[in-house]
Amino acid sequence: MRTATVTRNTNETQITVSLNLDGSGRAKFDTGIPFLEHMLDQIARHGLIDLDIHCKGDLHIDDHHSVEDIGITLGQALKQALGDKTGIRRYGMSYVPLDEALSRVVLDLSGRPGLTYNIEFTRAMIGRFDVDLFSEFFHGLVNHSMMTLHIDNLRGINAHHQAETVFKAFGRALRMAVEHDPRMAGKMPSTKGTLTA
Repeated sequence: MRTATVTRNTNETQITVSLNLDGSGRAKFDTGIPFLEHMLDQIARHGLIDLDIHCKGDLHIDDHHSVEDIGITLGQALKQALGDKTGIRRYGMSYVPLDEALSRVVLDLSGRPGLTYNIEFTRAMIGRFDVDLFSEFFHGLVNHSMMTLHIDNLRGINAHHQAETVFKAFGRALRMAVEHDPRMAGKMPSTKGTLTA
């Protein structure tokens, strides 16, 4: 079982993330940030990853610390669950539409963190959620999972649709990348012989 549980405690947040890469898309969240939970649910359901995230953060200040630190802790759990990455597909990609919105996500479980993030949201807030925090979430996730990630929202008018297509596409791209490739059984998908650095 490719599973992990990671706890991260700071003066700003106390977080526990549990995941199962070979799950069925079950999700349970307790973060105090409803719209983020809606987006995390897209990762779980479209990635077929079981995901359990609990966060107690300083929401009386704002959502920033919680959103960023959830990204960090999820990245750490993903890295731990993947182990040495033997036999995985490594690369994943997905286009996802939702009405007028369309997003593309391409990722490489390369061992080299890097984020290219191109989303021009049509408004700054979705309900009470600041859309700038999505960038902080993905930076934290990328830096601690050690993946290369390209996110492009190609079009969209409704900011909710823009965000949802990104998270659905990320879940589907991640699902593809972490899958075992039967033709790569026992092999490392890298000419270097490692994907850990």
